[in-house]
Amino acid sequence: MYDTVRSVNGSSSFEAVATGVSGALAGTEITSTEPVGTGLLVAGITIFILAYAAIATDRIPKSAIALGGGALMILIGILNQEQAFHHVDLNVILLLVGMMVLAGIVRKTGCFQALAILAARWTGGDGLRLMLALSLITAVLSAFLDNVTTVILIAPITVFVATRLKLNPVPFFIAEILASNVGGAATLIGDPPNILIASAGDLDFAVFIAHMGPPSIIFLIFTMFYLRRVFASQLVTDPARAEALAALKPGDAITDRRGMYIGLGVLSLTIFGFLIHGALGWEPATVAIAGAALLMILTRPDAHEVFNEVEWASVLFFVGLFMMVAGLIELGALKAVSDFAIELTQGNVAATAFLVLWLSAILSAVVDNIPYTATMLPVIQQLTAEGLNPDNILWWSLAIGADLGGNATIIGASANVILAGIAEREGHKIGFMQFVRYGVPLTIVILILGTGWIWLRYLAFA
Repeated sequence: MYDTVRSVNGSSSFEAVATGVSGALAGTEITSTEPVGTGLLVAGITIFILAYAAIATDRIPKSAIALGGGALMILIGILNQEQAFHHVDLNVILLLVGMMVLAGIVRKTGCFQALAILAARWTGGDGLRLMLALSLITAVLSAFLDNVTTVILIAPITVFVATRLKLNPVPFFIAEILASNVGGAATLIGDPPNILIASAGDLDFAVFIAHMGPPSIIFLIFTMFYLRRVFASQLVTDPARAEALAALKPGDAITDRRGMYIGLGVLSLTIFGFLIHGALGWEPATVAIAGAALLMILTRPDAHEVFNEVEWASVLFFVGLFMMVAGLIELGALKAVSDFAIELTQGNVAATAFLVLWLSAILSAVVDNIPYTATMLPVIQQLTAEGLNPDNILWWSLAIGADLGGNATIIGASANVILAGIAEREGHKIGFMQFVRYGVPLTIVILILGTGWIWLRYLAFA
């Protein structure tokens, strides 16, 4: 059923994640005809629920929980080791490692600090204005690069600014996570689920941005007002510190000018490679690893220091998460929920579209939006064949739900996990419920706006 998921030329660096996951799913439960025992089904769901609850407590490292849950899926026979490892796509892992190495080497030159000083001068060193400016930059870059790469690059700037202003960087990080998912929803290349949807629905870049760009702008405008309201009291800046930060000269922050020029050159070349990799037949992970290797050869940093820049806890969390979700997919749990929910609409286009949007948002917040989207593709394709997808309304509903539902929890989307890992490494852990407190209200309002957009754009005047 997933044969329709094919490569989209010009897609972002995270096409590897989307196509890798959907490809990994292709050979599992959905194509299997063997019945699954009730005991295994109950056990698999129980493992996932308990793992999720443990993550929510923030008492045990989430990477350990995810790896433990994945191991249990193997030990009790839901998956065998070959199946479990098949779901862990090295394109995902190597892409993350490559980009983190690149960003780490460039950071040591003082480049990101210089950019942070420029941002501080533009905003007068005011913490709230800086947070809004960085969030807006994150959203725009996420639309045309991809949200994971964007947050990896924006994080060092955030840390420098918050440290100089003696402000807690957590509000900055949360704001950037929320903005990255909103901005990434606008284009085919901005968020991994969009690549899956565009591939399965035969939607090109222009069509995608024409339908998802306008609502994403609306969502972003609301998001900026929301961020200003909820974080204003937490980002009150000492005028003396703001003035001192704004008075800094960007050039003074650069510690290795030659290394900076080389780093920016290789980074630019890598980003260009992401944009053209489809035409050249390269995998995005190959581009990232090649860029990291080239920069290491040209600058010759200490290898141990370089690999210490990699957020290994987040990388291992992805390994475990994909294994756990693979267990649910192998058992048919996600597919069963989706099919049952769709049956409730009894062929009503509006009801089906709204159900897809809200169900996608809820489940994406729980299981990560990439594997969930891959699971929904054949469902939407079948509904399309039955005439229930006029103007591709179900694809747009799925995109809004999967992309923006990821904003509800800290593990709902890849960018969330990565930036949360970076924050914890800097000594500022983002608690699960702490993120939910800001993510869920914004997500609910955006989903209401999205529901209104779907109705107005595709149903009201049909």
